[in-house]
Amino acid sequence: MRFAQFLLKNGSIAVIPRLVERFSKFSPSPLSMKQFIDFGSANACEKTSFVFLRQELPVRLANIMKEIDFLPDKLLNTPSLKLLTSWYSQSLMEIVEFLEKDPYDKEVLTNFTKTLVTVRNRHNDVVSTMAQGVVEYKEAFGVDPVTNQNVQYFLDRFYMSRISTRMLMNQHTLIFNGSVNPAHPKHIGSIDPSCDVVEVVKDAFESSKMLCEQYYLTSPDMEITQVNAQNSDQPLHIVYVPSHLYHMLFELFKNAMRATVETHESSLTLPPIKVRVSLGTEDLTIKMSDRGGGVPLRKIERLFSYMYSTAPSPVHTDNSRNAPLAGFGYGLPISRLYAKYFQGDLQLFSMEGHGSSAVIYLKAMSSESVERLPVFNKSALRHYQSSLEADDWCMPSREPKKLGKYERSH
Repeated sequence: MRFAQFLLKNGSIAVIPRLVERFSKFSPSPLSMKQFIDFGSANACEKTSFVFLRQELPVRLANIMKEIDFLPDKLLNTPSLKLLTSWYSQSLMEIVEFLEKDPYDKEVLTNFTKTLVTVRNRHNDVVSTMAQGVVEYKEAFGVDPVTNQNVQYFLDRFYMSRISTRMLMNQHTLIFNGSVNPAHPKHIGSIDPSCDVVEVVKDAFESSKMLCEQYYLTSPDMEITQVNAQNSDQPLHIVYVPSHLYHMLFELFKNAMRATVETHESSLTLPPIKVRVSLGTEDLTIKMSDRGGGVPLRKIERLFSYMYSTAPSPVHTDNSRNAPLAGFGYGLPISRLYAKYFQGDLQLFSMEGHGSSAVIYLKAMSSESVERLPVFNKSALRHYQSSLEADDWCMPSREPKKLGKYERSH
C-alpha cells in the first residue's frame, strides 16, 4: 500500500496499512437524525458514545483512506497530498489507541474527548489542502477525462466522509464537554431539534448582503414566502443542523448576489432575490431565484466540478479580502454534499439571459434523515479501474460539413 511512504516517522509506518486493511473490511454504520437526537438526549451516556465512536471513526477513516490510494500517483506525490495523508494516518493511530481502554474509567473518557478535539482541529484545513493538491496536479499535468472522472468521484466521497466524521466528533465533544451553549441552549450538539428554516435563510442572506456591499457597494434585496402544507399557521421547523443549512444558503446567496450585481451594474435598481420555502409531508424545499443572467446549460454540471474549477488557488488568495464572493471554487459541490448528507439534494436550473434558480431539498422527517456514507467495496473499486469509453452518441461537429454534389443539387 502506497500510504507507507507518507506516514509517521515514529516507527509506526508498518502499522498503518494493517490498520487500514483491518477497519476498511467493515462498512460504516449510518445514523439517522433521530438517532443523533436520542444519542444526545437527557439520558445521553458518554460511555455508550465512546464505545461506538472508538470503533466507528476508524471504520470511516479507513474506508476513505483505502480510496485515497487509488488516486493517480502524480496527485498522491504532491506536497499537499503527502501532508493530508499524514494527518489521516496520525488521526487513525490516535483513535485506535482507545480500542482496548476501559469505558468505565472517567480519565479515559476525558482523554478521548480531548483526542477528538485534537483530531478535528488537525483536519480543519483538509478541504483547502486537498484543493491545493488538485491545483498542483492540474498545473503540472493538465486535466484528462479519465482523471477528471475519477477525481470527481473520489472527492465527492472524500468530502462526504469528512462531513460525517466531523459530525460524529462535534456531537460527542459538544454534548460531553460539560457545558451548555448559552446561545443555543436547546441544541443537541450541533443539531437544532426545532430548526427555524426561515431564520437561517435570513441569517445567510444578511451575511451575504454585508459581503456584497463591502465588495460592490450595493446588493439586491430578498423577497421570501413560506408555505406550510402541514399546518398553515405554524412557522417552518425541522430537525436539522443549522450550520449545514447556513453553509448551503450562504454559498447560494453569494452566487446569486454576485450574478445580479454584475448583470445589472448599469441599472439604477437591482431585481430582488426571491426565496420560497415549502414544508410538505416528505420534503422541506427551499427555492432561490435570481435575475443574474443565468448560465448556459453545458456549464451547469461544471459548476459542480472540482477539476474544472476556475477559481484561484486558496493558498494564494486571502478570501476575506480578495473577491469574497468568489471563494476557491468548491462552494457549490460541497454545498451539494451537505444537502445529500442527510438524503437531500441541491440542484441548479438556469435560463440563460434571464437568471438561475437553486433548489435545496431536505427530509421533513428526522427518521428519514439518514447519513449518506461512502463505503469502500468492489463497486467503488470498479469506478477507479474503469476507463472512459468512446461516447455512443454522435457528437456535433464544430464546423458544418461541406455538401457534396448530390446534396447541393437537391
